[in-house]
Amino acid sequence: MTVETHPLIAVARSLADGLLTPHAAEVDQETVPASHIEAVRRSGLLGVSAPKEYGGAGAPDAVAREIAEILSGACCSTWFVQTQHHTPVRMLAKSALPVRERLLRPLATGELLAGIAFAHVRAFPKIPVRVTPERGGWRFDGTVPWYTGWGLNDVMLLAGVTDTDEVVFAFTEAREQPGLTASAPMRLAALTASVTVSLELDGLWLPDEAVVLRTPQEKFALVDLPRNTNASPAVFGVAYAALGLLAGAGEEEAAGALRGRLDEVRGHVYELAEHPVVHERVPERLALKTRSYDLMRAATTAAVVARGGRAMDLREPAQRLAREGMFLLVQGQTAEVRRAHLDALAEI
Repeated sequence: MTVETHPLIAVARSLADGLLTPHAAEVDQETVPASHIEAVRRSGLLGVSAPKEYGGAGAPDAVAREIAEILSGACCSTWFVQTQHHTPVRMLAKSALPVRERLLRPLATGELLAGIAFAHVRAFPKIPVRVTPERGGWRFDGTVPWYTGWGLNDVMLLAGVTDTDEVVFAFTEAREQPGLTASAPMRLAALTASVTVSLELDGLWLPDEAVVLRTPQEKFALVDLPRNTNASPAVFGVAYAALGLLAGAGEEEAAGALRGRLDEVRGHVYELAEHPVVHERVPERLALKTRSYDLMRAATTAAVVARGGRAMDLREPAQRLAREGMFLLVQGQTAEVRRAHLDALAEI
């Protein structure tokens, strides 16, 4: 079975063509509706990377990347809400702790939808969320600057750092509770529909049974490296969607030229994503990431140019894709990624 013939690819395309793309402009100006989330739950896509014995598909990473491209190109807000789910699933699949048996199956089957609240750990040695052992469990204090899918997710994977520089990951319900309050949803230049909030933690207590991973910060940073240095499949999803608009506007030659360059870079990015040692060849990964950004920016800009003044209408997909591309420039950004990107931009 190839990537293209995997049944979940057909499911993703059907979901994108039948629901996500037709309503993307409406969703962009409002909120990802519960009906979209329900459709994603029923589709089986939430279990793409989950073990088959827990109700998932156990599909290769290449299939997961292709699905991410399809969904992000159709409705980036819906993609962004559901993409949070896959890291908790992968972490549970690798865990030997009791929480695996409690949560992996309902997450793999879509009974539950998970969000993530741990990007702030990448700010180390700053510690936005401090974790302290307390009463046979863990106390969380601080601020989670970004949490996506509030009111749409069922559970969240929360992390913080201890006084001994250990990162603790634990699950809790994605709702206000003693020690956890949420801000009002943020108004963003793009993906406001994803319902992103900040979370204030003031003595949130979680039991040991909620913990899925405890690991030294240095080890986490090493394992986390490819999440930041590899280009996101969504970059390619948005770029290809923009090239489709460009071709549809009668600019097939320009679209074809950009597509050829994008295909080439995408191939190199995904080849490195399969490299057995995830923390090797970092400069090459970063160079490809910034090149991917360049091509995405060129594709979305070309779509806006081709549509002319009409592209300024908020209902126009060209400017929506351009704004979504702007969001992807900073999604998951670290100091290392920012430096590499700015250095590349300075050479233009």
